[in-house]
Amino acid sequence: MNPSSADWILKFLNRFEKNKLIDDFAENTIFYQHLKATGFIYGVSVKSVLKEPISDLNLTKEEYTKVNLFHALLYIYFQKETGSFNYAVNRLNTFYKQLEKGKSGFLKKLTFSHSNSNQLENILSVRLQERSANLKKNNTSVVTYAMLYIDVLVFQRWLEGEMNIKDYSKKLESIVITCCFLALSEKKKKNKYDILLIELFESSSEYLLSKTLGGNNNTLEELKYLTERNTLEKKYILDICIMAVWDDHQMDTTEFQFLQKLTEVLELSEKTLQDSLEDLKYFSEKHTKHIQLFEYSNPVKLFYKQSSATVKLLILRNKNRLIKELTESRELMVLLGQSTLRDLSEDERGKVKEQLLDICKTIPSLTIFLLPGGTVLLPLLVKFIPKLLPSAFNENRIEIKKEKK
Repeated sequence: MNPSSADWILKFLNRFEKNKLIDDFAENTIFYQHLKATGFIYGVSVKSVLKEPISDLNLTKEEYTKVNLFHALLYIYFQKETGSFNYAVNRLNTFYKQLEKGKSGFLKKLTFSHSNSNQLENILSVRLQERSANLKKNNTSVVTYAMLYIDVLVFQRWLEGEMNIKDYSKKLESIVITCCFLALSEKKKKNKYDILLIELFESSSEYLLSKTLGGNNNTLEELKYLTERNTLEKKYILDICIMAVWDDHQMDTTEFQFLQKLTEVLELSEKTLQDSLEDLKYFSEKHTKHIQLFEYSNPVKLFYKQSSATVKLLILRNKNRLIKELTESRELMVLLGQSTLRDLSEDERGKVKEQLLDICKTIPSLTIFLLPGGTVLLPLLVKFIPKLLPSAFNENRIEIKKEKK
């Protein structure tokens, strides 16, 4: 299964029976624990909820995130309603349509199949893109995928009969952001990103709950809405706030006291707090040394980093076919070889561009280069291609000799 290609949802549902996806998890809180163990709640999915492999490919964080989001939505559906997988997919499409999230824009126009599963695949892809959008500030702040679980919580409310899910979603997101703001404010040692976020939230009427409701202050005592949350929402709010103060891998007295107070306001047990702290500590030590609610990057560097990762992934997954197409294009091979020794002329660069695009047309996964603006990625394609070809192709390559012991 390739979550970056069409029909991955059908492949996923065909590969696993309902008992594996749904029945093996007795209740919502148990599934939530398994979902948290994947890193999805922390915004860094490193695996799927299922014990057995879901793909023969080495999936990326984004691909695991997409699969985990779909699995979580699917699980919530079968906790509230009955029906086939196809009906569940239809209900999810209806939900996102009412929520007015995940609109695919030009991606929808490029979709040849208009099946319900393909529509949902596009929606989920766009949701990941939307969660990676900037917070509209000069300093780029890229929200991680941790907030995607809000979709699952809102979907649950929708299945329970909530009519105005747009307002509910906005309110829940404001509650989560406000609690994070309060958690960050309690940190004694704030790094530059903590300070930036606090200033951003304080100047924004879009995120903080008190400002969206016309108030002036933000304190836990004023967040009466927290007691109205269901168990999953409360656990999620607590986990997100723990992550907000844990980014430096330290927990001072003030931060812990805030979390204790939040736990009390949420009407959760002290054991729930301790378990949540242990969950994050264990995941952090096992899978990553750096977990942050928000990640920062210069927009140009971020674009290049993400583009490089995307191009490299596409090349590796289409390695054999790409090599075959390249070897059949002798002129292109000669020009690429010459490019390692000298700067190509404008006419030669045009030929390289044209022939590379012709090759991309023959490999469906590389259609990203045919999209508007996709040609800006061609230099990255050229950069990675020599690594696929025999060493003789790169005439400037220097073999590093190992020293004799």
